[in-house]
Amino acid sequence: MTLIGYILLLVTSTLFFLALLVKVFYQKQQMNKRLQHFIHSESDEPKSDKEMRRIVDLTTAKEKVRKRLKAKDKNKSIEMMLQRAGIPLKSEEYVMFHWISVIFFALLFYLFKPAVLLLLFGAIFGFVLPKMIVRSKQKKRLQQFNNYLPEMISTVVNALRAGFSFFQALRNVMEESPSPVKEELSIVLQEMQYGATVEESLNRMKERMPSNDLDLMIQAILIQRQVGGNLAVVLEKIVHTIRERIKIQGQIKTLTAQGKMSGMVIALLPLGLAGMLFVVNPPYMLVLFTNPIGLVLLAVGGVSMMIGFFFIMKITTIEV
Repeated sequence: MTLIGYILLLVTSTLFFLALLVKVFYQKQQMNKRLQHFIHSESDEPKSDKEMRRIVDLTTAKEKVRKRLKAKDKNKSIEMMLQRAGIPLKSEEYVMFHWISVIFFALLFYLFKPAVLLLLFGAIFGFVLPKMIVRSKQKKRLQQFNNYLPEMISTVVNALRAGFSFFQALRNVMEESPSPVKEELSIVLQEMQYGATVEESLNRMKERMPSNDLDLMIQAILIQRQVGGNLAVVLEKIVHTIRERIKIQGQIKTLTAQGKMSGMVIALLPLGLAGMLFVVNPPYMLVLFTNPIGLVLLAVGGVSMMIGFFFIMKITTIEV
């Protein structure tokens, strides 16, 4: 197969995978269709047998996955992981997407070259990729939340000093805050309206957003509700502490940037050099993969690179 054939195969497979993902997991569009069906039930046309059969099959598959997750006690952990990442999927939908990803990338790698090793590598890549995406979204969302947290607390302090209650102050902040602060405060206010206490709502928010700064704010609020005191003054001190911590973290990030870059160079330079030599002179590099001594050298070099990268990252990571 030529290079153009490989490119066309990759593009076609990717488009098919995305189309399947949108078809199965685009919940908002499905919800709107269901609402429109009930609102305009008289004018809507009845669904065909094929569509009804697909809906029944999909619902049955989700129910089977949900029962297996409940049996293994993984449902809550997956739901919390998705909530922290801000991904509007249910736990069974994420598991189904995980399986589809494993099968898709395993077959995609196998189509490039029919080999069991590539099939296994593709399955591993498809298994790791969804988790990497979720963790990346979790980190990005938590960073956005922490960046706006001082402004959120300052707005609460101003609202309390203006005479608002704590509930009214949170509602005022929710209306003016960007994502993800707005979504999290909306969930807290809804839980409080449905009968949950302030302590329960804030503790669940802390589970969804594992932020040290947020934990500090919540502990101050809970202590103030138990022993009394001026909440506005306490939160103002917390805002000052958080801003000083962010300032110190920025300085540490600047001072350790050179060390982290050195670690990245140490990890990527041998791989880049090996790739260039393989392009220039493939038989010269193939000796490392065919000779037993070459395999030992590759293993020793890979372990040494990992150890060096780990120690450099450990040294340059300073917690504040």
